[in-house]
Amino acid sequence: MSEETTEQAVLIERRGRVMVITLNRPDAMNAINGALSHGLLNAVRELDQDDSLTAGVITGSGRAFCSGMDLKAFARGEDIGPLTTFIREGASKPLIAAIEGYALAGGCEIALTCDLLVAGKGAKIGIREVKVGLFAAAGGVFRLPARVGYTKAMEMAVTGEPITAEVALECGMLSELAEQGGALEAAIGWAERIAENAPLAVAASKSLVRAAAQGYDEETLWEMQVPLSAKVFSSNDAKEGPKAFAEKRAPNWTGT
Repeated sequence: MSEETTEQAVLIERRGRVMVITLNRPDAMNAINGALSHGLLNAVRELDQDDSLTAGVITGSGRAFCSGMDLKAFARGEDIGPLTTFIREGASKPLIAAIEGYALAGGCEIALTCDLLVAGKGAKIGIREVKVGLFAAAGGVFRLPARVGYTKAMEMAVTGEPITAEVALECGMLSELAEQGGALEAAIGWAERIAENAPLAVAASKSLVRAAAQGYDEETLWEMQVPLSAKVFSSNDAKEGPKAFAEKRAPNWTGT
């Protein structure tokens, strides 16, 4: 890994029950090196392990969300394995990508690992790997169809040309198109709406929606729901929700 530390490459901020995770290599357009790879995985694991947090937002500092692989770091042999772990496993809690500027190649694949995407006007999203003799092997080629449809995904994959945030909205990829520079606050707004709800119930709902989108049959989904139901319906939050409703007050979620 380079001399850059994980704490420098990825910043963490707590806003109530929301964690904001900032990819912080602005001079390199937040390109992925060893420090960023390790820092991102560490941040997401901290989000998942903290009962006081319900959702996370991933954003980038400077003029890009993430421009993809840092080829110089790759040539130095820096370890980016943790990024692959994050992209394959994601997070148990909802993640929202706040995209400004560019989300390209591995940056697009980080965004696709998130559950909801928000982008500022004029942002560009794409998988450009075919232009340098590669393909988007971190999930981009097979995750895109569920986000933008078969035809647009195929266009993006084989031409390597990005789409604008405006086109991404038309394709159903985005939850919101914000003014340029406004993606982070818009994403935090979504995260805060999520955080009004019970954390365990939110995580269970996310898990089942993603499983359904991945093509599991209904019988399997019923089976997957059993342990989630047992955990959620026996939780302290399941008692707190009805009690708060009866007392006409906001619930005090503990995530337990």
